Amino acid sequence: MNLPNKLTVSRFVLTAAFLWAMFSRSAVNDTLALMLFSLAGLTDFLDGKIARDRKLITSFGTLMDPLADKVMICSAFIALVERHMRAKMDGALPAVFHIAGHDIFAKVEAWMVVIIVARELGITGLRLLAASKNVVLAAERYGKHKTISQMAAIIALLVMDAYSEWWPWLRDFFKPWTPMFALVMLWLTVVLTATSGALYLWRNRKIYLSDM
Repeated sequence: MNLPNKLTVSRFVLTAAFLWAMFSRSAVNDTLALMLFSLAGLTDFLDGKIARDRKLITSFGTLMDPLADKVMICSAFIALVERHMRAKMDGALPAVFHIAGHDIFAKVEAWMVVIIVARELGITGLRLLAASKNVVLAAERYGKHKTISQMAAIIALLVMDAYSEWWPWLRDFFKPWTPMFALVMLWLTVVLTATSGALYLWRNRKIYLSDM
């Protein structure tokens, strides 16, 4: 197994470790979850770059790399739904601002995750259908922007959960702006995910309409 494929496989392992950290209880579990997810995200960048630079692209990597990405991203968003639901019930989720007497939270809602997961499953299904017809669908610019926004949103949300475990001076640096940044990135992710999925399905509609 070459190095890029090892990095891809390690992302599955890191995702499992990240989920364990998310749902365990210790003095630093949120910080550990943040570190594990960030490390998994780094492997996503490195495996593709190394495979291209060293010409180590394999069928295994072509199949498993995007699958590892989707498992990592979807697992993180699903875990955050439960985390934020518990935190809100316990009064531990910080309000970003107030509108007409209502608190607005940087909170991952279940409907947001439905959009994200549905998009990933839909595009994966389209690519499998295209592959069965010997058609290769390349990644598009909107999809790359979507992935970047997803990673940024998850990391910002994890930082928001973790900074209470840090030294006071570090916590005081992140606390004023992180919840607002996380909220903006979360909504941007939802919009880009829905938009990129809709555009991808529309531009490649001939592939599935021909079988209907």
